[in-house]
Amino acid sequence: QLQASGGGLVQPGGSLRLSCTFSTSTLDYYAIGWFRQAPGKAREGVSTINARGDYRYRGVDSVRGRFTISRNSAKNVMYLQMNSLKPEDTAVYYCAADGAGHTYNSGNYNVPENYDYWGQGTLVTVSS
Repeated sequence: QLQASGGGLVQPGGSLRLSCTFSTSTLDYYAIGWFRQAPGKAREGVSTINARGDYRYRGVDSVRGRFTISRNSAKNVMYLQMNSLKPEDTAVYYCAADGAGHTYNSGNYNVPENYDYWGQGTLVTVSS
């Protein structure tokens, strides 16, 4: 239902845009988000947005100002634009959508457990 793509090897300071196609329904009805998981670490939210688009979680301090989520409703695709990448951004990145309203009901948009649709993950490696 969610298909992520766009990962790869990028040099420090570079940019990358991840894409995630949603095949089940229109993304406009869902809170959506990008999460990442580095080896040995817990999955963490890097950028999420509610269904109406008027609330954004901008991620942990280390990514704020560098990562931006967006969606193209016509194409039913969400994106994660990542700029000024650092080696510590290396991780598997996952796209997710909340179809049950857990994010809205709890008011918490950065908790992975509040999302019930997940992409398969795409690996981003930042290295020179």
